[in-house]
Amino acid sequence: MPTNSFRFYTIHILCPLLILILFSCGKKEQNYVPRPKGYNRINLPQHAYQKLTEVHPYTFEYSKSARVLPDTFSTAQKDWLFIQYPQFEANIQLTYKPLNKDQNKLRDYINDSFKLAGKHQIRASSIQERRILTKSGRTVTIFKIEGDVPSPYQFYTTDSTKHFLRGAIYFPIATKNDSLAPVIDYVQADMLQLLNTLQWR
Repeated sequence: MPTNSFRFYTIHILCPLLILILFSCGKKEQNYVPRPKGYNRINLPQHAYQKLTEVHPYTFEYSKSARVLPDTFSTAQKDWLFIQYPQFEANIQLTYKPLNKDQNKLRDYINDSFKLAGKHQIRASSIQERRILTKSGRTVTIFKIEGDVPSPYQFYTTDSTKHFLRGAIYFPIATKNDSLAPVIDYVQADMLQLLNTLQWR
């Protein structure tokens, strides 16, 4: 190849091609930003409450976004309820048991509550137990179960002589609880409203 042709080839073809390759590679590295993981937006209604009108040994306030249904499990008793949130596919399940001043029953029901919370240990990252005093002066034991579990909160409360009530927030469809966090927080606020307004009959 003649010298002039080689010089022309180098200056007009090879050099611009190399500059273009270097410039485009550098530009890609500068503009690359990994996108954070995202979830679908969940629109939550304002919290608003209504009083339970059905006749049971207890009463409380529950969300106007929910509906009260009888428990449909085969082992259900007459005062067991679902507070169902159709738009979230979530429930607060309530199981009530009379004590009739039987301390052995009380001990068994409390033990059962701990066992039912403990069943989630396989999938839970942690289970935290805490006791709260409600606005009406009742002591409630709450289990916060973290991780991808169908029941992120469970609780029980009793007057130790006549009444025992256990509850659980329950999501029948298994999913990543990170994506459900706003709904879990929303239903948990309703759970606390229920407990704060709970009265025995």
